[in-house]
Amino acid sequence: MSWKDHVDKIAQRRELARTQGGTERVAQQHKRGKLTLRERINRILDKGSFREHGRIAGGAVLDDVGELAQFTPANYVVGFGTIAGRRVVIGGEDFTLKGGSPNASGLRKSVYAEHLAVQYRTPLVRLLEGGGGSVGSNGADKKKSKTIGNPLYDPPRFRVIAEAMGSVPVASAALGPVAGFPAGRLVSSHFSVMTKTTAQVMIGGPALVKRALGINLTKNELGGASVHARSGVVDNIAIDETDAFNQIRTFLSYLPSSVWECTKRQKCNDALDRCEEELLSIVPHNPRHPFDMRRVIDLVVDKNSFFQMTSEYGPSLIVGLARINGQSVGITANDCRTLAGAMTAAAAQKMRRMIELCDTFHLPLVNFVDEPGFMIGPDAEADATIRYGMAAVAAAATASIPWASVRVHKSFGVAGAAHYGPGAYILDWPSAQSGALPIEGGVAVAFRGDIAAAPDPEARRQELEKQFNAERNPYAAAESFAVHDIIDPRETRPMLCEWIDWIQPRLEGLIGETGFRMRP
Repeated sequence: MSWKDHVDKIAQRRELARTQGGTERVAQQHKRGKLTLRERINRILDKGSFREHGRIAGGAVLDDVGELAQFTPANYVVGFGTIAGRRVVIGGEDFTLKGGSPNASGLRKSVYAEHLAVQYRTPLVRLLEGGGGSVGSNGADKKKSKTIGNPLYDPPRFRVIAEAMGSVPVASAALGPVAGFPAGRLVSSHFSVMTKTTAQVMIGGPALVKRALGINLTKNELGGASVHARSGVVDNIAIDETDAFNQIRTFLSYLPSSVWECTKRQKCNDALDRCEEELLSIVPHNPRHPFDMRRVIDLVVDKNSFFQMTSEYGPSLIVGLARINGQSVGITANDCRTLAGAMTAAAAQKMRRMIELCDTFHLPLVNFVDEPGFMIGPDAEADATIRYGMAAVAAAATASIPWASVRVHKSFGVAGAAHYGPGAYILDWPSAQSGALPIEGGVAVAFRGDIAAAPDPEARRQELEKQFNAERNPYAAAESFAVHDIIDPRETRPMLCEWIDWIQPRLEGLIGETGFRMRP
C-alpha cells in the first residue's frame, strides 16, 4: 500500500507555507520598499543553500472528513544555509503574517534558532521585522480551563540567548519595525545593523507610548536610524537591505564559526614590509592640531580591510575589525577630532564591548593610542563616565588575547590603562607622550598658585607649558625598557606583521569558552 496520498498532503502544506501572508500582503511589503523574509534569506545566503527546519510548521484547520480546510504558516522561518561557503543558522519574522508578532508555531521556531546555532556551533544570523507578544485571543474555548505560563522547572527562556553570545558569532539586522522581544534579540548580538529609511527599533511602539506616557511620536521619531545611530542600540546603519546583508557577510568573515575554532588566516596580498611615507608627518608637532587617526589605521592594516563599527556612538573612539598579515584583528583607536579623543561613557562602553568580542572569539587586539584621559565636566559626571571607564579598564586588565598597543600620541591617566592588555606589545612613535596628566592639565593643577600670583597669569602658564614641553624626552620610555621599542612610524606595519606571526601559537591555545559570557 502506497503512502502517496500522505506525501501529497506534505507537499500541499509545504506549498501553502511558502505563500506566507498571501499575495496581497506580499505586494504590500514590496510597496513599502521591503523584501519578504524568504526573499531576504535567499539574498544573504549563497544561492540555493537554504535548508529550512519546520517546513510545514503552522496552524492547520481540518474539515469534517479530515481534509485540510485552512492553513496558516508559522510566521518565523529558520534553518541552515551558507555564507561564503560556511554554514550559518538563519532565521527571522515573516512580517506578512500578523506583522511578525509570533503565532504559536512561529514562537517555537524563533526560540529554536538560538538552540540550533549553539547545538551545531554555527554562526547565527537574524533578519528581524516584527513585534513581541500580543494580547489578542488565540481562539481557544474560554469556557475550558487551560494552563498558562511556563512550568517552574523549565530553564530560563532567555538563557540560550546568553549562551549563543558566549559561543557563536551572532549578527542581526533590523529591516522594518522591530519592537519588544525582537528588539531584545537585535541588541543581544555581536553585530547589529538597521536600514536607514525602513527600520525602527523600539521597546514599545507609538500606540503603547501614547497610552502609557501621553507622548505622540511617529515610529521614526521614537526609534528610527537617526536616533539609534547615536544611542548605541545598533552598531551600523545600512543604506538599504542589500547593504545590511553585505555588512553582515563582511562582519562574519572576520570571525570563526564558534569559540572552539580559530579564525582562518587569509592569504595576504598586501606587502608585509610596506612603509607608508605619509605616516612620518601625519601627527602634527602642535598638540592642539588634530590629525586623521582613521587614515593611520588604513595605512597600517591590510589594504581595504578595515570594517568600522558604531561610528556615531561614542565617536571619540574608533572601533572595528581588520586584517594584518591576513590575520583578523580587533581595532581600537582614539579620534582626536572629537573631544580630543577623550574617553566618554559611550566610548568606554564601546571599548569594553570590543575587548570582550575579541576575547570571546580569540582575535588579537591592536590599539592605536591617543588617549588624553576620561572626559571631564558636569555631563561626564552625570553620564557615570568613571564607572563605565573602569569597566573598560577591567576588561583590558583581564583580557587573555594577544594585544598590541601603538602609542601614536597621548596616553594619559587611568583611562590610558584601557589600551594595554596583559603582556601587550608596546611600540612608541616619536610623537608619543604618557603620564598621569597632559602637560597642560598638569601645569594647571601643580602650579595653580604660581600662575595665579604672576603679574600676567596667562603668560606664566604658557612659559611653564613651554618649559615642560621642551624637557619632554620621547626616547626615555624605550631607554628605560618601559616599551618594547620606539620606532619610525613608517615601520608600524612591518613590525605588526611580524608580531602576527609570533602570536600564532598563543591563539591556538585560546580555543574554547572564556571565563565570562559577553553580554549585550
